[in-house]
Amino acid sequence: MTKTTATAPVLGTRALNRATLDRQLLLRRSPMAATAAVEHLLGLQAQNVKPPYYALAARLHGFRPEHLSTAMEARDVVRIVTMRSTIHTHTADDALTLRPLVQAARDRELGQFRKGLTGVDLDRLAAISRELVEAEPRTMKQLREALLAQWPEADPFALSVAARCTLPLVQVTPRGLWGRSGQVALTTAEHWLGRPAEPAPAPDATVLRYLAAFGPASVKDMQTWAGLTRLREVFERLRPALAVFRDENGVELFDLPDASRPDPDTPAPPRFLPEFDNLLLSHADRSRVVPADLKGRTWQGNQAYRTLLVDGFVSGLWKLEEGALVVEPFGSLTGARRDEVTAEGERMLMAMHAGEEYDIRFGTVARP
Repeated sequence: MTKTTATAPVLGTRALNRATLDRQLLLRRSPMAATAAVEHLLGLQAQNVKPPYYALAARLHGFRPEHLSTAMEARDVVRIVTMRSTIHTHTADDALTLRPLVQAARDRELGQFRKGLTGVDLDRLAAISRELVEAEPRTMKQLREALLAQWPEADPFALSVAARCTLPLVQVTPRGLWGRSGQVALTTAEHWLGRPAEPAPAPDATVLRYLAAFGPASVKDMQTWAGLTRLREVFERLRPALAVFRDENGVELFDLPDASRPDPDTPAPPRFLPEFDNLLLSHADRSRVVPADLKGRTWQGNQAYRTLLVDGFVSGLWKLEEGALVVEPFGSLTGARRDEVTAEGERMLMAMHAGEEYDIRFGTVARP
């Protein structure tokens, strides 16, 4: 431990929880517009169509699904593979800059498929793929079949991965629109947005944005979020301009000096989060949101469940069934907590499913 870290103020778990919730717009709903929130949060996990909508409903005052759908139709936001090789909903500007920033991770990912790409000229593959998808949006199946005609001995799946890793491919609408989503069809971000990609931004600027949305955080936390390595030198370069803390285990944490760090006892209302919410995926140490005894309880295999926050921490799961919002706490809730969860559930249903009839029921999550 360095001398700086040893003398840095300690931030306990609840202090980190409240600070992160505040940055994530989950301590109180924000009046931000949907596009501004997507920018502030550096994108929303979007492996499935609906999670970005529920993520914003938990964070924004007066949010309605059409707010995001309208921005997507206007091409102000897009769906594209970026951090951690997963689909995110990003603003147009971020799609053209963050993707180049994480290209090194896409190159590493492509290396895992090199055996299936023996004899494949990746530059030529990228050029052919670009020509195909810019002529008209293509499904991954169509793109794979066209590439297989050029390299019949290659592994078909590896060819499609190569196209996705070498090119910034966006999913064109109606895919991603609320209630109108179609199959995945792809074109390049540059073609869809009508402007060239930007040079990869200096990682320094992205570190500052990450801290604004997810801080206080360690170097390893940001590397987990971005899927990048070797960011220590960037943090060291920025150190003189950052506030430095440590967690209860002595891990060094960085933050913006003027960022909000609310009192640990600040009330945190219940929130219904979608599967794959970035709140749960963007730190190496997730104990600031996920209690130790619940680690791994929000996943099964590759499937993530929708999560319920109570007092700022993961406290249960939820799902929509025919005519019912089913809330499944991991433990018992007091009567007051149940009332708070019910009220928040009613707000979520009003925002996301206005005009539909839902009961709110409480169940239990079976222990593994």
